[in-house]
Amino acid sequence: MPGFLRPTLVAIGLMAACATARPALAGDDLYRAKTIVTGQGEENRRIGFKACLDAVLVRVSGDQRLPKRRAMAALRDKAGSFVADFRYRDRMEGIPIHDEQGTHDRPHDLTCLYRPDVIDKVLAGLGSKPWLSERPTLSVVLAVDDSRRYFVLASDGDENPYMVESLQSAAGPMAISIVVPNKATLAKAGLIFEEVRAISPELLGSVATSVGSRQVLAGSIVWSDKELGWIADWQLAKGGETYHWQVRGVSFDEAFRVAMRGAAQILSGNGQP
Repeated sequence: MPGFLRPTLVAIGLMAACATARPALAGDDLYRAKTIVTGQGEENRRIGFKACLDAVLVRVSGDQRLPKRRAMAALRDKAGSFVADFRYRDRMEGIPIHDEQGTHDRPHDLTCLYRPDVIDKVLAGLGSKPWLSERPTLSVVLAVDDSRRYFVLASDGDENPYMVESLQSAAGPMAISIVVPNKATLAKAGLIFEEVRAISPELLGSVATSVGSRQVLAGSIVWSDKELGWIADWQLAKGGETYHWQVRGVSFDEAFRVAMRGAAQILSGNGQP
C-alpha cells in the first residue's frame, strides 16, 4: 500500500512542525478525514477533498451544521489547498484487476490529513472553534423493534450484531468512543425493551448509574413499512438539559450516524441537533 502522498515539499516541513503543537489525538487523529473515491484520478480526488473537508470540520468542531453554511461553497472550491497530506488504500486490495477494469475504476479509501492551525482558522472564519476537550465515552442504550421482534441491543447479543458494528462505525468519524452494554449489564440494571423505549428524561441519570456510565445516549429504533425505513428517536442529557432528536425513513446505518452527529453537536456545546 502506498504511503502518504505529499503535495509539496513545504507540506512535509509543516507536518513536522505541527507534530508538537497539539496532543497526539489532535495532531495524529482528530485532524484527519476519510472518504471513498473511485480510483486515484484527479477529478475524483477533487471530489474526495471536498467530502473530507466537510468531514474534518464537523469532526474537529462537533458542529454538524457547518456543511450547510453558505460560505462552504467557496471553501469546497479550494478544498485541496487545505490538505497537508493524503493517501489511498485500494478497497479491493488483493483482488486481481479484471481485463476490462483499470485501477481508475476501483474503489479506494482516500485519507486526508490536515494541519490543526489551518483547520482552526477555517473554523474561526465560519464562526466555530475546535472541540479539544476530552470526549466522553457514550454508553448506548437502544430499544430495537424490527417488526418481527423487539429487544434491547447488547454487545454480545445475537439479535442483530451488525447494529453494534454500525454504531462503532458511526462513532469513528466523530472521534467519539462508545460502549454497548452486554446482556449481563442490561439484566442487572433491569433494562428491558419496554423500559428503555419509554425512558423519560428524569430516568437518564439513573440509567447511566446502572450501566456504570456518566453519559448515556438512549434511543429507540423502529422499522416502519410506511416510511420504508427506520424511525429513530434519541435523547442525551447535558448540563441539566435533555436533548431530543429524531430521523425517519432511513437505514439503521444512517440512523446511527444521525445519533453520533447529534451527540457530538450537544457535547461540543453547539446546541440542539
